[in-house]
Amino acid sequence: MSTRRDFLAAWSRSAALCALAPLPFAQFGAAARANGGGIRVAVGHSASADRFPFELGVASGEPAADGVVLWTRLLDLPGDPGAGVPVRWEVATDDGFGRVVRRGEAAALAELGHSVHAEVDGLEPGRDYWYRFHAAGATSPVGRTRTAPAPGTLPDRFDFVFVSCQHYERGWYTGFRHMAAESPALVIHLGDYIYESGPGERDDLVRRHDTEEPRTLDGYRARYALYKRDPDLQAAHAAAPWVFTPDDHEVDNDWAGDHNTEEMTREAFLARRTAAFQALYENFPLRRTSLPSGPDAQLYRRLDFGSLMRLHVLDTRQYRTLQPCGGRRQPPCAEQHAEGATILGASQADWLLDGLDSSPARYNVLANQVFMARLLEGEDELTLAMDKWDGYPADRDRLMTFLHERRPSNPVVLTGDLHTNWVNDLKLDFERADSPIVGTEFAGTSISSSGDGVDTGPQGENARGHNPHIKFFNAQRGYVRCRLSPARLRTDFRVMPYVTRPDAPITTRASYVVENGTPGAQET
Repeated sequence: MSTRRDFLAAWSRSAALCALAPLPFAQFGAAARANGGGIRVAVGHSASADRFPFELGVASGEPAADGVVLWTRLLDLPGDPGAGVPVRWEVATDDGFGRVVRRGEAAALAELGHSVHAEVDGLEPGRDYWYRFHAAGATSPVGRTRTAPAPGTLPDRFDFVFVSCQHYERGWYTGFRHMAAESPALVIHLGDYIYESGPGERDDLVRRHDTEEPRTLDGYRARYALYKRDPDLQAAHAAAPWVFTPDDHEVDNDWAGDHNTEEMTREAFLARRTAAFQALYENFPLRRTSLPSGPDAQLYRRLDFGSLMRLHVLDTRQYRTLQPCGGRRQPPCAEQHAEGATILGASQADWLLDGLDSSPARYNVLANQVFMARLLEGEDELTLAMDKWDGYPADRDRLMTFLHERRPSNPVVLTGDLHTNWVNDLKLDFERADSPIVGTEFAGTSISSSGDGVDTGPQGENARGHNPHIKFFNAQRGYVRCRLSPARLRTDFRVMPYVTRPDAPITTRASYVVENGTPGAQET
């Protein structure tokens, strides 16, 4: 297994290549032809009619006011690419590359799965750019990205979407095609990008995993490659910059800290987590600050979008203690309140509250994986999902108390995981109906996980009956579109009638707004 020393050595070699003067285009050849929305450049000895290294597409992410991270990962390389493959990148102000404003070179190294993470700076704030890569005699498809608004500015409008949970076997990725067509300024992905299970046996699967359950680096790399070959997912990556945070299925279902659900030893599970985190880094446009060190990776982070939005990206897996009360859904129990029980860990919790307290932003948005509001469900016996924030009430109580006492501007939580749509008031005390509202949670459904959904049903009726802070429930597939302005945040729950067949239409099922200065969401 690669160590952090191996990673840093790889980055050192890559940085040395980046420092070289750009090579002339003639070295890559000039004969170009259209190829699936991109351009292929054929060059003598290194090009092949049946070999295209950019099969996994392109992506950008982690937008700042002066730059972004550009990503690709090469496959099907000619010869022995163990020493690394030079990859040239370009950024332009137009999709025809008539005005290239930044260019450079990086190395796609075997130690990093032949991935490229080009951290581009020197760009103008709050504007669109287009980018592409050249390697091994080919040119990649073109991607569109957008820088964040300048610090201190308050844009009139900022459009983004959030999404999660895309089980490959359970449905087509038509939602990503619709999302790309909306050209958002940002995509926030809240985890379960891959699922780690082996090939399914259900009769209603639309396609199947092509390998057994991954536990090694090669296994996780292959699983990402399978998912990333989907053209609709590639379109969504190429349409806008992404900010990504994983949930559990990027490693193992319901994992918690150094605990797993498969009776692996601690040492064996941490080796698996090491492999999973390295593959995760290789397959997303993350900055070097998220480069893994063995089984650890710095994934909680903060991004500012002018004075309009501060995005606090959480990691609710890596630092949590074991789920209480036997895990899954259980009646409330004393173990929830055990000393030291945490979903964030002490350092991340302090970081979050410090970032909220010092935030200059009009809206403070938390990118969060699992349900934060209380969710009592059941008939004769009421239960809580112990894998969610309900399993860790001390962390939730501390955050709700902080929001009530310190009053950071317009706190909004974005949540994935449950494969259903919800709108929740966040309360100082969920046990009291008259308790103050301190924020809003928008939980978004899945792209494909759980297959075809339904508009509503017994789950929503039951949940709303036991939880008066829940305002909306829907169980169809889709994503959530957000329009942010200084006056309000509007959310549109975009849903599709099916995903087990391709080409589903999309509609807006419901819309809610959070008005500046007024906690809680209202239906429009």
